[in-house]
Amino acid sequence: MKLITWNTQWCCGLDGIVSPDRIVDGARAMADFDVLCLQEIAQGFDELPGGPGDQPAQLQGLLPGFALFFGAAVDEVDARGRRQRFGNVIATRLPVARIQHHPLPWPADPAQPSMPRMCTSLTLVTPELGPVRVMTTHLEYYSAPQRMAQAQALRALHAEASAQALAPPKREEPGSPFQPKVHTEQAVLCGDFNMSAADPAYAALLEAFEPMPGTPRRLQDAWRIAHGDLPHPPTFRLYDQRYGPDPVSCDFVFLSDALAPRLRRIEVDTATQVSDHQPVMVELG
Repeated sequence: MKLITWNTQWCCGLDGIVSPDRIVDGARAMADFDVLCLQEIAQGFDELPGGPGDQPAQLQGLLPGFALFFGAAVDEVDARGRRQRFGNVIATRLPVARIQHHPLPWPADPAQPSMPRMCTSLTLVTPELGPVRVMTTHLEYYSAPQRMAQAQALRALHAEASAQALAPPKREEPGSPFQPKVHTEQAVLCGDFNMSAADPAYAALLEAFEPMPGTPRRLQDAWRIAHGDLPHPPTFRLYDQRYGPDPVSCDFVFLSDALAPRLRRIEVDTATQVSDHQPVMVELG
């Protein structure tokens, strides 16, 4: 299974051109992906630079054979009554067993601008790996307390799902909302976390937990699994210093303990400039 995660900045390149086509082409140049996780996808919000339009619809047209799932962290109506949505997309050509959208905490922080954040989760059925839960997210940029609360919530979501996999609910007959669900400890958590590996929220996300007594588990950074102490390649501010002078790595792929041994490779495209972030690709098998 090949997965790419990319904060697209509503598909706006450093040249100011908004183009979902270039995002899809850039992802395809990295790999013949099975799963594409995109952050900062817009629907409405015509006042954003470049006038993004209906990007979920545009992306669906560019990805024949893929099912596309849009999780809107921001979902509101403007002064003219027009729907405005902004959030994350997962597109996949693999069978989908479950779809979940999780709002993340948004504690008050009047000192900083902020917006709602969420996590979209799909449970996929892969031919090589079996069921895999793919979660993509985009955490708060300005507020450290909000980002910490969101990282802790993601860890809790993964812990809850792991407990369900170890102790699934009592079976019920098909045909009702209580029908059996697909549960798995194999999980990918990816996206733009708006933090470096030195951020306390990074450590909080990777802190060990016990979904059931005596069953310690944790999330692992895929780059660290593959490359040890080699520094993460920068994924933000590599070419655009509007948000700071130094390149940083804040786009990560984390793997559950159950999936970590299946990592084959992880790569970062440090050349593309069709977003202000760099895409990350992982291959699992």
